[in-house]
Amino acid sequence: MFKKVLIANRGEIAVRIIRACRELGLRTVAVYSEADRSALHAKIADEAVCIGPAASSESYLNVRAIIGACEITGADAIHPGFGFLSENASFARTCEKCGITFIGPDSHSIEMLGDKAAAKEAMKAAGVPVITGSDGAVKSFEEAKRIAAEIGYPVMVKASAGGGGRGIRIVEKAEELENQINAAKQEALSAFGNDEIYIEKFVVNPKHIEIQILADSQGNVISLGERDCSMQRRNQKVLEEAPSTVIDEDTRRKMGEAACAAAKVCGYKNAGTIEFLVDKDKHFYFMEMNTRIQVEHPITEEVTGVDIVKEQLRIAAGEPLSYKQEDIKLSGHAIECRINAENPAMNFMPSPGVIDSLFIPGGPGVRVDTAVYQGYEITPYYDSMIAKLIVHGKDREEAIAKMKWALAEFIVDGVSTNIDFHLKLIRTEAFEKGDYDNGYLNRVKLI
Repeated sequence: MFKKVLIANRGEIAVRIIRACRELGLRTVAVYSEADRSALHAKIADEAVCIGPAASSESYLNVRAIIGACEITGADAIHPGFGFLSENASFARTCEKCGITFIGPDSHSIEMLGDKAAAKEAMKAAGVPVITGSDGAVKSFEEAKRIAAEIGYPVMVKASAGGGGRGIRIVEKAEELENQINAAKQEALSAFGNDEIYIEKFVVNPKHIEIQILADSQGNVISLGERDCSMQRRNQKVLEEAPSTVIDEDTRRKMGEAACAAAKVCGYKNAGTIEFLVDKDKHFYFMEMNTRIQVEHPITEEVTGVDIVKEQLRIAAGEPLSYKQEDIKLSGHAIECRINAENPAMNFMPSPGVIDSLFIPGGPGVRVDTAVYQGYEITPYYDSMIAKLIVHGKDREEAIAKMKWALAEFIVDGVSTNIDFHLKLIRTEAFEKGDYDNGYLNRVKLI
């Protein structure tokens, strides 16, 4: 096992990783931007290093500064969290060359699975159904136009280097294609520094179901069940739950087996998530694989009892998985609401500012992953998510009841949040029945 872990991230995920490291007896190093001098992760780590100005491109995406922080502190491993450099193959390769353990898959796996054409071929080799579309990035508008006509509208234009719902556009007809491609490319370039896009068939009103897997260096791969991430707004996940209301035991087994087979074909190691679209007939199709920890990983932890971050650390150190597939039993139901500093009444405009007062709910089956505190300043430079409210109940009805009172007790003064929006959402008939799909929030108006 390595001795000291540098967390190349910020916010609640950095705090989450620091705590997992502490429980395993590992020392930690936080990196922070000038805007994050008072951030919680920088305060609670054993050591903290400033790596640049507020802009992500000059701090949390600054590979040279992050590697330099390892050299200064003697950190022999890096956990990238999610976002930023977590799925950057070049960064993982740099870590490998510098003799620093990258807590995630190797650079080859990240590169291959980040290449949409290569990922699709790997899934086909594993027997996983895939959605029809372009073989990798399209090179020109004429090529895009031809492919869209061949597979038929509606189609999705998606950023090749994408994640987090950015760089995605739905195109209903040929006349909209060029404008939507340009918009997706511009957003992708800004978010990922890469404007390549690909095209795939748009599955109408699907469920977004993802399978969490863990894979070690000894060739063992297990599935930790599914998460339903269908409650999305503009391709951004808003609320997630586990297990899904539409996945029966047979479909769960098939999806889990497909995900594990895909990981084995890819020679994948560490934690990963394979995302599927599931249609009304429960046919599932590979969408993409996220080669990192997910924002919504806590709900899987709650229903399985597996600490995914600790498993990441152990796998990266060369240890075998702590669990076998037969050990994984889903218990109860978990829901996660992403609490953002934003104003739903003003088209979800980000709401930076100082938190004047704060009350975080607690009690049996209630978990809050956050890095904010009273007096903390939310800056405009980063993602607006300030907390994840997670509840676990013996069944879905109890979980919903817990979430209702937990949201009602969650108080954040000084900035606007989407807490009331979440309360309205979980009180809708569609959510209470589990009768919603990817497009639900685009069709209804809650605020």
